Amino acid sequence: VKGVHFGELEDVADPVELAEKYGNEGADELVFYDITASNEGRGLFVDVLRSVASKLFIPLTVGGGVKSIADFEIALTNGADKVSVNSGAINNPSLISDAAKRYGSQCVVLSVDVKRMRGDYHVMTYGGKVDTGLNAVDWVRHGILLGAGEIVINSVDTDGVMGGFDIPMLDAFARKTNVPIIASGGAGSISDFVTLFKTMPRIDAGLAASIFHYGDVSIRDLKLELYMNGINVRTQKEG
Repeated sequence: VKGVHFGELEDVADPVELAEKYGNEGADELVFYDITASNEGRGLFVDVLRSVASKLFIPLTVGGGVKSIADFEIALTNGADKVSVNSGAINNPSLISDAAKRYGSQCVVLSVDVKRMRGDYHVMTYGGKVDTGLNAVDWVRHGILLGAGEIVINSVDTDGVMGGFDIPMLDAFARKTNVPIIASGGAGSISDFVTLFKTMPRIDAGLAASIFHYGDVSIRDLKLELYMNGINVRTQKEG
């Protein structure tokens, strides 16, 4: 599914079919979020996860409804390479450290839904609907200290708008962190990715959904344009 500002969700396509398509097109990694798991108080769709993983030969990150070490175990034993935590880590920060100790920091991704609130960046939960009051930059730094090996910054303000990545927001995090940062929310064209990596060399990857789901941009064309702009990209031949 895909929405705008984390709402107005609409069906797009079968996740297994899309996963195979993106893998064949040269995506570096697939991020699979079960975005209503927390709201509905349930765990991951294990059957869908297993089917998605069976079609992929690229890293797979999985998130949504991850609340315990047992959830990490379920995800990793059913095909995930990394596990993304969000609301579960806010409710229980030791989940980050416990998972990092057991599986390694490289398996622990801290996903943060961020929204501008009263001139600051706040952490949002439950699909961007609930303001935790937490300062997002402080929370990310705390998560890194606990053992998160990668950070995904989801901009609620730009999600689904397709008007470009939230550069000022990303800059606030890039200046305060020392682990890979993935930018998410707002990509509407190939030029948005070029601008992201030219403007923010500290950002390690760009995550997008709408432009790929709806066929506006192909991953092959995107990678070619990034390469032509002197931005380092992984080719299919390199794996």
